[in-house]
Amino acid sequence: MLTALPVYNEQAHLERVLDQVVSQADDVLVVDDGSTDDTAKLLAQRDDIRVITHYPNRGYGAALRTAFCYAKTHDYDVLVTIDCDGQHEPQRIRELAARCAGDIDIVSGSRYLSASESGGLAAPEDRKAINQTITGEINQRLGLSLTDAFCGFKAYRVAALSPLQLREDGYAMPLELWVQAAHHGLKIEEAAVPLIYLDEKRSFGGELDDAERRLRHYRDVIDRALARVNVRHPAADVDPCAGLVASGVAVPTAG
Repeated sequence: MLTALPVYNEQAHLERVLDQVVSQADDVLVVDDGSTDDTAKLLAQRDDIRVITHYPNRGYGAALRTAFCYAKTHDYDVLVTIDCDGQHEPQRIRELAARCAGDIDIVSGSRYLSASESGGLAAPEDRKAINQTITGEINQRLGLSLTDAFCGFKAYRVAALSPLQLREDGYAMPLELWVQAAHHGLKIEEAAVPLIYLDEKRSFGGELDDAERRLRHYRDVIDRALARVNVRHPAADVDPCAGLVASGVAVPTAG
């Protein structure tokens, strides 16, 4: 089992979260997506993780795709992804991984299942509303029954990632993932995780900080993903990472 964390300028949370993750996981990969704060310096001080660095920043989706590629090329059976912003509970890593067994391809954390417990502050109203709107549209268009389309805490059966052709670099990549997963008939279930929001401002980048523009962008990503779902990149038939990470943009370093 591999646990991967996409990070960008997370110096405030990095050491605390990593200490917790390494105590709960087998192997740990950090994808530093071109951080400009002290994240890289803090990562270089550790010998209990593996680090891949993007130069320059490419986006949350690109970092996840690099983690997918790493898990595939290093023959892991299960990949767990967890954010490094202090809003997930690392002690649930093995629970999610264990549920991603048998015929389950993706176990996705949900902060809105009835069994979920709230921790920290309530979700910002615009983020909650957009999540609910997009989750409903995803379900309607793809025939899924998700309650949380955006949670970054997931477990994947690595073999099930092979047919996926992912192209989105930004925060909306998980929406493309759902389109691909539905198209390829992957089996999905959700696991309740606590709803934890911290008292700090998070940016989606530029104009996406505006809720209405962000909602339009998410819908555009879904439309693009549906439009190209039947267009297969020919390299994918021979390259296990085709469409997951472009050559030359990730630099691995020993942890």
